[in-house]
Amino acid sequence: MSTQADLSRPAGGGHDADEEAVAIARKRASEGKKAEAKLGMMLCAPAALVMVAVMAYPIAYAFWLSLFRADLRTPDQNEFVGLSNYVTVLSSPIWWTAFGVTAFITVVSVILELVLGMLLAIVMHRTIIGRGLVRTSALVPYAIVTVVAAFSWRFAWSQDLGWLAGSSAPLTDRWSSIAIIILAEVWKTVPFMALLLMAGLALVPEDLHKAAAMDGGSAWQRFWMITVPLVMPSILVAVLFRTLDAFRVFDNIFVLTSGANETSSVSMVAYNNLIRGLNLGIGSTMSVLIFITIAIIAVVFTKLFGAAAPGSDEGGRR
Repeated sequence: MSTQADLSRPAGGGHDADEEAVAIARKRASEGKKAEAKLGMMLCAPAALVMVAVMAYPIAYAFWLSLFRADLRTPDQNEFVGLSNYVTVLSSPIWWTAFGVTAFITVVSVILELVLGMLLAIVMHRTIIGRGLVRTSALVPYAIVTVVAAFSWRFAWSQDLGWLAGSSAPLTDRWSSIAIIILAEVWKTVPFMALLLMAGLALVPEDLHKAAAMDGGSAWQRFWMITVPLVMPSILVAVLFRTLDAFRVFDNIFVLTSGANETSSVSMVAYNNLIRGLNLGIGSTMSVLIFITIAIIAVVFTKLFGAAAPGSDEGGRR
């Protein structure tokens, strides 16, 4: 009996030792993640403090102005109205029409830029002969100032002046104007998408493609099953940056249509009220709403697609 008891002790002791080792390993991993997170916060702190110092006052002051009936044409009649300006803006069909136009331009342009940017990135990544020339020529549109590029598109589509328009006047019709605005946005920013995506393509091991090709994988299968998952962090960063930037579209609309025929974006409507109309209360309210919308887009995008973002764990959480 004593022998059996002695023989059973090592088994129990070994099991306890394994559990203790696992607990120690988990504790060390948890401490490592905390240390890594602390280091990341320390590294990001200077940039975050600079951003807060630059952005905090303008945002706070815009929110403060949005609570007042503030009109530079009648400065003696300014008064505190609380959230009345927000009710006015959110109940205005002009705001929601501009919001719909902005959302449509954002979604369509970002999708086209992602597809064309990926194609351009692959071409620049795979090019062997004249790689420098190909990359330089592909980046020319992105190097041109947006206003200058917009004027070029305006002249190209002006009636009896531009060679693309001929005798027609596409900039006088709503949907053709929106299509031209999207075309100008895509032409200008596809190189930006290609740059970000090409950085991700450079990290894809070529050996994986060769192994998949030897196993009979087609070019499309290799791209979809190997390239896309490995480049996903770059795709998410590029799409997020361009979505936030496209939602604030202003330059192309200002030059091409000036917001005529219901082609105004939310930034254009805010500009008309704040700068042209001198209505600081309504204009500041629209600016705050644009800021809130962009913040919501960033948060939702990060929560939904955070699992593939750089530095995320398996659950998509830090």
